[in-house]
Amino acid sequence: MLEYGTRLFGNGAWYIMPSFRGEDNDKRHLSQFYHSEAEIPGTINDVIVLVEDYLVHLARHILLRHGDLLNEKLGDISHLISLAEKNTPFIKITLDEADDLLKQLSPDNYTSYIEDVGEFRNLTHAGERRLIEHFGGFVWVTNYDILSVPFYQCRDLNKPHSALNADLLFGIGEVVGAGERHSDGAGVRKALEEHQVAPDDYEWYIRMKEEYPVRTAGFGMGIERFLMWVTRENDIQDFQLLPRVNGENIVP
Repeated sequence: MLEYGTRLFGNGAWYIMPSFRGEDNDKRHLSQFYHSEAEIPGTINDVIVLVEDYLVHLARHILLRHGDLLNEKLGDISHLISLAEKNTPFIKITLDEADDLLKQLSPDNYTSYIEDVGEFRNLTHAGERRLIEHFGGFVWVTNYDILSVPFYQCRDLNKPHSALNADLLFGIGEVVGAGERHSDGAGVRKALEEHQVAPDDYEWYIRMKEEYPVRTAGFGMGIERFLMWVTRENDIQDFQLLPRVNGENIVP
């Protein structure tokens, strides 16, 4: 939907919408959560800059509107002040570099940080937390294995096994996910085949790419996860406006 919107509005498209992942609720996951998502014309590097500017803007606005209250409740808002005053890019490392670093940092715990499922690797929650600890806060992890990301993330031609994607880790772990898209229909068809996804339900998407090819990139930020970082809380379930649990019909 946002990619479609970007073809209608030259500067891109943005919304806040609920996402339904069907995950069981725990301290890190919600069955339904809210995403702040945007798509813009440009590359993964363009959207990384956008995300960083967006987070700085949010920190400044939160401090302006709610800084005194947060300071009273938390006793320490240095994390927000530091983000609001940020004037250098966040650290970026590739998944390959993260893999090597985690082996060096904790060889005995390495298998709990990187999960190898054969065709691709996953950075685990423990791995995310270890990287956040090592870098002292915010860190981008880029270029995940191509089969570990959705089909709509395009391949990095300079690293054929990797995608042009990036996750921003801070607080609870991954809070922002970003990626660059296939610019044409041929790229989408090839990715669908590689990911073993039937193309039937995506014919409109392929046609859009064929009729209006354009290079775009986008991001999604988990709002509850961001608010956990703002308030220094550790249970995402405390941030549900209306509880949603798989298999239960819950009304206000």
